[in-house]
Amino acid sequence: MNLNILQVDGVVIRHGRVIDPSCGRDEIADVFINRGVITTSPPSKAVQLDATGLIICPGLSDMHVHLREPGQTHKETIETGSAAAAAGGFTFLACMPNTSPPLDQPDRVRFVLDRAKQVDLCEVGVVACITRDRAGREVVDLEPLLEAGAVAFSDDGNGVEDDDVMREAFVRAAAVDALIIQHCEYKKISAGGVMHLGDVSRRLNLPGLDPRSEEAMIERDLQLARETGARYHVAHISTAKAVDRVRRAKAEGVRVSAEVCTHHLLLTDEACAGGEPNTKMHPPLRPQTDVDACRQGLLDGTIDCIVTDHAPHTADEKALGFLRAPAGIVGLETAVGVAAKAMGDAGLADWARIVDWMTTGSERILRRNLPGLAPEKRANVSLVDPKTRYVVDPQRFRSQSRNSPFSGCELPARAVGTIRGTKVVLLPESELQMKGR
Repeated sequence: MNLNILQVDGVVIRHGRVIDPSCGRDEIADVFINRGVITTSPPSKAVQLDATGLIICPGLSDMHVHLREPGQTHKETIETGSAAAAAGGFTFLACMPNTSPPLDQPDRVRFVLDRAKQVDLCEVGVVACITRDRAGREVVDLEPLLEAGAVAFSDDGNGVEDDDVMREAFVRAAAVDALIIQHCEYKKISAGGVMHLGDVSRRLNLPGLDPRSEEAMIERDLQLARETGARYHVAHISTAKAVDRVRRAKAEGVRVSAEVCTHHLLLTDEACAGGEPNTKMHPPLRPQTDVDACRQGLLDGTIDCIVTDHAPHTADEKALGFLRAPAGIVGLETAVGVAAKAMGDAGLADWARIVDWMTTGSERILRRNLPGLAPEKRANVSLVDPKTRYVVDPQRFRSQSRNSPFSGCELPARAVGTIRGTKVVLLPESELQMKGR
């Protein structure tokens, strides 16, 4: 696992840049933690962390992650995925239900939650299925899944294509005020596509994935959200027209939110030109105009949060080549650096906004208690080095898989530690050291 994990009663974090989007705080200050709770004064017995030059912020939150357990533990486990999350600065993540078997029953939801508590490296929420077996035919009974601990519902990996089934899902969700997260894709439109349908796919003579498959499902779902009043969330939005549809719906008062993946903020479909299977993902990488639209969507509030869509696959699976390899990349351990490169280095956003998109954005959507650094709150802290420059080496990942398109890429920032309650997790490769233990 290669993480420094400590249990401490008292922590004093000195001289960091404290960014707390929940209250608009942004200043150089100290943060005190006593018995797992933020306090106004330093505890009498505490270890010291010198955070000079670092950002101290609420724990990062990612509402779109694949932990692969149960059933696909050759790709990832709850333990290795949680370790990757902690290494990436995340203290909360929500895992998707496309496991084997899928998370469509209360006991399966409870299994994931219980296992995550045993591992205890980050908090895990479960997104349960919209339909039985993710087959798109029969809507699940939502209430028992909510009672078991589900935070939302999605058939991620599959969009629910049948209009009547999706309407029923929206009606049921509205009745209990549950959140629907849609993987927006009509496979009858996208069928066979392995990368974005456009100039690059034609140049490479590869089957193109039509962006209309995403846009058409969003349009249908927005109408259902209008009619039913249900809460609707667009997963991994990736095209300019999709962003515009969400923007217009928000202006109309539709209860819609959206997320964008780190990779869709930085890479374009030109990254696929070399045939590297680790650039194959779903939705696919898009042209620069779509990347620009996603960035603008964040800036104007159309898109609410940044996620990773962390999707581990084995080296053997990715070695099948671009046509046959599964789509998806790991992203937890590079998220901070990629977001900083896409939005910070490009001069589009400061760290206060980046932190907001990676903390309170998803927490508001999931209606969780907003993370913060105010006194009396349970400690839930991330430490970020905003000025380091490092080269990504997937062999050092804590994730069980290595399928990253950023191998060898220099990134301008990284997370270096998390604190949850009395548990401190530090990256050994960082220079952050505890004193007084």
